[in-house]
Amino acid sequence: MKKLLRFLTVPFVATALLLTGLSAPARAETDAQLAASWQLAWDTYRFYEKLTAPLPWTGRSQVSQDISIDINAPIAHVFDAYSNVNNHIGMHSFLKRVVTHADWTEDDVRFVNFTAIEDIPVVAGIPISSRTHAQQRIHRDEFFYETDTWTLPNVVTHQKIVFTDLGGSVTRVTEHLTFEASILLIDFTVTNGVASHQATQAGLKAAIENGTL
Repeated sequence: MKKLLRFLTVPFVATALLLTGLSAPARAETDAQLAASWQLAWDTYRFYEKLTAPLPWTGRSQVSQDISIDINAPIAHVFDAYSNVNNHIGMHSFLKRVVTHADWTEDDVRFVNFTAIEDIPVVAGIPISSRTHAQQRIHRDEFFYETDTWTLPNVVTHQKIVFTDLGGSVTRVTEHLTFEASILLIDFTVTNGVASHQATQAGLKAAIENGTL
């Protein structure tokens, strides 16, 4: 019985810690505080949620969707521009800043830990700051990268972005997206997540093709 009670308290303690550590307005935090929040989110997901979600009894659901776009530019150039998360700023109106916490290479894979700061307009256009904590793993030799993200209220995304050379200096970018969220939020999460990624795709395509990137 004690073991059962201890296990059942894990999600409640984790949630309380996350809400305490991550609920302050993002613009008021230092980069060091954001890094600490990133680590807390990563540890909670890696050591708790990754072992359980999205089992039905957790009250969470998972939905996957693929989106693609063709860009008129060589694959190496498209990959370098597209995989640089800082180039995503301005491609979607919500994304305002990216704070990189760590950037290293291991076994030919580049790892980037970062937090994306977004200002999301709500009632009467008043913006609410949102933080998305992420780890990106870039496989340049194989022309794909992966990104895992965590955002309040406990929304997780898994992304695998694959680049294909179609010939004639045309590159197809295919994003394999998987969203995890509460069963009450999953439809909203998927709809808005896909729309955001499509807007970013279109913005990057235009910037790469017109020479801005």
